[in-house]
Amino acid sequence: QVQLVESGGGLVQPGGSLKLSCAASGSIFLINTMGWYRQAPGKQRELVAAIISGSSPNYADSVKGRFTISRDNAKNTVYLQMNSLKPEDTAVYYCNVGGVVLTTITKFEAWGQGTQVTVSS
Repeated sequence: QVQLVESGGGLVQPGGSLKLSCAASGSIFLINTMGWYRQAPGKQRELVAAIISGSSPNYADSVKGRFTISRDNAKNTVYLQMNSLKPEDTAVYYCNVGGVVLTTITKFEAWGQGTQVTVSS
């Protein structure tokens, strides 16, 4: 009912930048939360950044000052601008969207397919 399509991952050198995008489509009445998680090999998935309607964004301590989350409500799209990337940022990044389905007026939570970000020289 709700699909997410991610883009923007890739290989970048330490200190470089990448911008991830995640577009939501389908039977969407409204979106409350949009966020990014990541999972490195052998580690649990962790929250990177999230933005809730009407609230300020929140970030993991490890990315504060380097990453910026933003959303375009007209396009149902969330972005993650990643600057000053470090090797420890290497992971698969997943977007997560929560809201209400139009046809049934019930809550939904959807995950993107994941996009690889590799920071290496």
